[in-house]
Amino acid sequence: MKITAAEVNKLRQQTGAGMMDCKKALEESQGDFEAAVDILRLKGQKVAAKRGDREASEGLALAKTNDNGKKAVAIILNCETDFVANNAAFGEVANNILTVAINESPASLEELKSMLFPGSELSIADKLTEEIGKIGEKIELSYYETVKGESVVAYNHPGNNLASIVSFNKPAEEDITRDVAMQVAAMAPVAVNEDSIPAEIVAKELQIGKELAIQEGKPAEMADKIAQGRLKKFFKESTLLNQAFIKDNKLSIAAYLQQKEDGLTVTEFKRASLN
Repeated sequence: MKITAAEVNKLRQQTGAGMMDCKKALEESQGDFEAAVDILRLKGQKVAAKRGDREASEGLALAKTNDNGKKAVAIILNCETDFVANNAAFGEVANNILTVAINESPASLEELKSMLFPGSELSIADKLTEEIGKIGEKIELSYYETVKGESVVAYNHPGNNLASIVSFNKPAEEDITRDVAMQVAAMAPVAVNEDSIPAEIVAKELQIGKELAIQEGKPAEMADKIAQGRLKKFFKESTLLNQAFIKDNKLSIAAYLQQKEDGLTVTEFKRASLN
């Protein structure tokens, strides 16, 4: 099959691998992106971990908590150019949608799109179609997530190209919750802890670790042990509670929270990113 330049670039953006390596991996996998990522990893490429956040070209990533501090939402409103993203009218539309999401608690992105846009008889989807006609470029509401907990925090990174929302099991001081939300934004963990990583991902990490060890010339009988070691490193680098705290790398996030408040932990998080 023919692999297009757009497909190669998409894989490069997702993994950070070189263009030719991405092209060869896609050809070998017959265009299967997930398989191509594994091929790159098995060939020793340093591939960025797959993240749970959504990617887009331009637009705004915004997050907000409700009045009682028990729920937070995040959205991404896409557009084609940063000129539009920085336009006050576009920002007003995005913030109105965020308000609907907070107030109405839709169950899904599609349900959010079907709700009435504030001050209008149009649905949010139809309002965006109207805005496309005015602005002349594609606009899309591509992401909506929510978290709930005994306390929650919403973090909007300067520039509004990145946002995070985090829930906790008990009330906590604002500076503590904000530190954790900034950690999520900066370090892009894939899960809260090792127990919340799907079994199929753990199995894949073990298999790749084992095959890499064998390729490196390690004895087959040691490959499983080496794979387990690599899995532990993956957990430490990629799960929030096990990550080193960005403000004090001698502490994990779990240790930082325990130091601040006995029994305090994260129950859920979401990260919305434009790149």
